[in-house]
Amino acid sequence: MSNFKIAVLASTNGTDLQAIIDEMKAGKMPGVELSVVLSNKECHALQRAREQGFEAHYIDPEGKSRDEFDREIAEFLGNVDLIVLVGYMRILSEWFVRRFERKIINVHPSLIPKFCGKGFFGSNVHKAVMEAEEKETGMTIFMVDEGCDTGDIVLQKKCEVEEGDTVDSLKDKVQALEKKWYPEVIRMFSRGEIA
Repeated sequence: MSNFKIAVLASTNGTDLQAIIDEMKAGKMPGVELSVVLSNKECHALQRAREQGFEAHYIDPEGKSRDEFDREIAEFLGNVDLIVLVGYMRILSEWFVRRFERKIINVHPSLIPKFCGKGFFGSNVHKAVMEAEEKETGMTIFMVDEGCDTGDIVLQKKCEVEEGDTVDSLKDKVQALEKKWYPEVIRMFSRGEIA
């Protein structure tokens, strides 16, 4: 049986990427192969991948339309089974989303439909959760479509917002959920449990 090939698109630190790599190295992702990590920035995620022996490329977006850039990205992807977005700070073109329809997943640090869409990324999300005095928050893994955080939800996991929580402590709690559940969702795809 051929391997289930994943590619990661990242623009930031790659903490979720590290969680995926850790599970692979621990033998907990049988049949899953990380074929390439791509980024629009020279970021820590690329460094992590390279240091651990994975193919990783920076693709310069300068002077390219969204379509042109995404077509260049697609050349590196070949016939991957799943594209995993990890802190990827670009909106994908309609062409790319259609080309890899239902093969792209992303994780968002809130319980979609709350605190998502334009402007809601990183610490902005946790700040909004605190300001709204929410009792719980969490993370959502979803299929990427042509909208912004609008695709079908694959999995949501919650955590409590407790007295004394800060933006940073909420970020830590939500990232812990992401690191646990993102690899699990990839396994579910590889086993054919998610169509």
